[in-house]
Amino acid sequence: MKQVLQDLANGNTSVIEAPAPQASPGNILIYTTTSLISAGTERMLMDFGKASLIDKARQQPDKVQMVLEKVRTDGLMTTMDAVRSKLAQPLPLGYCNVGVVAEVGRGVEGFKPGDRVVSNGPHADVVKIHRNLCAKIPDNVDDESAVFTVMASIGLQGIRLAQPTLGEAFVVTGAGLIGLLTVQLLRAQGCRVLAVDFDEHKLALARKFGAEVCNPGRGEDPVAAGVAFSRGQGVDGVIITASTKSNDPVSQAARMCRKRGRIILVGVTGLELSRADFYEKELSFQVSCSYGPGRYDANYEEKGQDYPYGFVRWTEQRNFEAVLDMMASGQLDVKPLITRRFAFENAADAYQALTQDKSVLGILLQYTSDVSQRAIKRVALKQNVTFDARKPVVGFIGAGNYASRVLIPAFKAAGAQFHTIVTAGGVNGVIHGEKAGFAEASTDVEALFANDAINTVTIVTRHNSHARFVTQALQAGKSVFVEKPLAINHEELADVEKAYKAAHAAGAKPHLMVGFNRRFSPHVQKMKALLAPVSEPKSFIMTVNAGMIPADHWTQGIEVGGGRIIGEACHFIDLMRFLAGSGIVSIQPRRMGDAPGVAITEDKAAITLGFADGSFGTIHYLANGAASFPKERVEVFTAGRVLQLDNFRRLQGFGWPGFKKMNLWKQDKGQTECVRRFLTAVAEGGKTPISVDEVFEVSRVSIEAARLLRSQRDI
Repeated sequence: MKQVLQDLANGNTSVIEAPAPQASPGNILIYTTTSLISAGTERMLMDFGKASLIDKARQQPDKVQMVLEKVRTDGLMTTMDAVRSKLAQPLPLGYCNVGVVAEVGRGVEGFKPGDRVVSNGPHADVVKIHRNLCAKIPDNVDDESAVFTVMASIGLQGIRLAQPTLGEAFVVTGAGLIGLLTVQLLRAQGCRVLAVDFDEHKLALARKFGAEVCNPGRGEDPVAAGVAFSRGQGVDGVIITASTKSNDPVSQAARMCRKRGRIILVGVTGLELSRADFYEKELSFQVSCSYGPGRYDANYEEKGQDYPYGFVRWTEQRNFEAVLDMMASGQLDVKPLITRRFAFENAADAYQALTQDKSVLGILLQYTSDVSQRAIKRVALKQNVTFDARKPVVGFIGAGNYASRVLIPAFKAAGAQFHTIVTAGGVNGVIHGEKAGFAEASTDVEALFANDAINTVTIVTRHNSHARFVTQALQAGKSVFVEKPLAINHEELADVEKAYKAAHAAGAKPHLMVGFNRRFSPHVQKMKALLAPVSEPKSFIMTVNAGMIPADHWTQGIEVGGGRIIGEACHFIDLMRFLAGSGIVSIQPRRMGDAPGVAITEDKAAITLGFADGSFGTIHYLANGAASFPKERVEVFTAGRVLQLDNFRRLQGFGWPGFKKMNLWKQDKGQTECVRRFLTAVAEGGKTPISVDEVFEVSRVSIEAARLLRSQRDI
């Protein structure tokens, strides 16, 4: 398949070739015929990409503050690496797509192959979309009209919030694509409409659609025009669809409204409001969220949980259907909004036209590529590649932020031979696969396991897939490096143990390694060396300022992420196990008590571990701290001495003969060394850097700690 991407670092756009995604439960696979470039949103993204680093910072002061806080806690070099990585992530463009259903995933009802559908999919010739984010197109609506559906739904949601009634006077500020669609939808509801814009060509279209117009660029006063339009009473409502940094649209809307008028912000404007303007008239002001209820709700968009029809009449999907019905009846005419058409392969030319001509409205991309070529699930990134089978030949599953920013570079630095990188969507695999030197990108994970040339598999996917992929890799006789956690419940862990034992019994002897990297950091290795001669039990205090993650984030979900104790605190359980050098014999966790307004309490917990040699320690895993406070502190008390490690940058010794401190310029959590030792073990046939017994022990303790926390009740 092919897809349009934008480079956030410089604003350039490109069409890349990637392996096609595969249909999955609840999702639909679509072969695109037409897509629409959003003149407002995508031009804004282009301008942002082309801006200098300083200008980017000025546009996002909140992000600058986050960067400064990270510099204070993690150091300048670590922060700069993170910023560069973020800007190096290409952005998929587009959200107005029309095509034909090629395949439906398990559990999808109401759609079948061959259906013409509209979706909020990107500019790509193959789109994978959830069933709630698309709608079937009526037979009498052509593709070029239907492609405006998502854009029109944005305007429609603003109208639904404004609740216009027959005969009311409304102003639409900003006669771009969404504005002109909003004009027509208001007119269809029996409203009188005044359109305000600086572009005379756009206002001419507004007149054609039945609106009166005002052009401030010609010296016309929008407020005076609004008052006159309302016959001196003040307009009933204003829908702002403009995109500007100015506060004028909101200020003007307030002054032209009648008492208790309604103002809906659909576009983007300055929001320095005058209290007097709103107070004296008791005005209502509301910001519209995209195309309707369900937007940004993971339960709706990802899990397919629709809202009850009788309680939420209009969802984003139902808004799509309403717009299509308006097109089918002839009440919504989008043909005059089409400015130019480009072949999809020439998308770069389309974006050049978008940035050079501010008057363009609807730019269509047309897709005519051979359907058989779109379905290819493996793409070669390098030609004529040979591999040394005596050394690790690595296949990667997953190319998210941590994989691309940390693990792939670590494997490359350690000399890994990169064979195939598999991702669900295909695009990330190509982007990061080309950069790292992989031979192939794919969306077919089964082909990776079946490939005899690959002897080592790295798994960096969502947590609920780890155990399944590890089991498959072990059954195929391949060594495995899996990012934590190994499993998210005892049943999965038992499956992995069974597969590991079976593989070794069959003589394959694959390595199994979990990415517990902190034990390999230079500071922790120094701590281990200092503690080695001490026979007395140790006392540990580990403080983790984990930071807040929203309750609906996938890592918080028990079924997908396993929760943060299993998914993240396991790092510190392993670290304590390593420093103690003794088996864990007891677990005593305590979480924050249930409290109103605190959706997740499990990630605000203390876990006390006891060890066979008499050592003990407590992990304070806390998601309710300040971001400006350091993230991780490790303290060890033993034999009249103390070691204190701050954020993997500074280690201090108190009472240690011959040791006072060990500081680094750059934070080092041991990821590179962890990978290097694993690959060395695979290549040389030595012991796995972390014994499999410890891996299973830490995994069991992590799962059990989470179970005990969830079962706690106050007495």
